[in-house]
Amino acid sequence: MIIDGTRAHDRATTLILDYYAAFNRGDWAAMLALLTDDVAHDLNQGARETGRDAFAAFLARMDRSYREQLRDIVVMANQAGDRVAAEYVVHGQYLADDTGLPPARGQKYVLPGGAFFDVRDGRIARVTNYYNLEDWVAQVSG
Repeated sequence: MIIDGTRAHDRATTLILDYYAAFNRGDWAAMLALLTDDVAHDLNQGARETGRDAFAAFLARMDRSYREQLRDIVVMANQAGDRVAAEYVVHGQYLADDTGLPPARGQKYVLPGGAFFDVRDGRIARVTNYYNLEDWVAQVSG
C-alpha cells in the first residue's frame, strides 16, 4: 500500500506515530499538542483521567519515576481514521518510587504494551493503555 497522506487512516496512523516519536524524545509539549482539550486517558488498570491538564500531570509523574523508550511500534487504523491501535515494546528504567509500587533502584525492564486511541478532528481524543503490570512488578522486584 502506498501512503499518500490523503486517506483518513493514513493521517491517523501518522498522528499516532508522531505521538510516540514525541514520547521517545521526551517532548511533552509536542505530545500535548496532539491531544484534544477533553482527551480521555484510561490508565492501565486504573481510573480514567480527563483533559489535557490531567494528561500533563500524568506525564510529569512518569517523567519523575521512569525513563522509557518505545520500540517495535506497530500502528493500525480503521478506514475512517477515528479508531487506532498500537503495539510496542517498552524499554525502561524505574528511577523513583511510584505510589503503590515496589521501591525504585534504577531497575531496567522490557515490557510489551499496547494502546487504543479515538481520533477526532485530527487530534487524539482518547488514549487507553495496556500492559502486564504483574510482569513489570516481577521485573523490578527481582
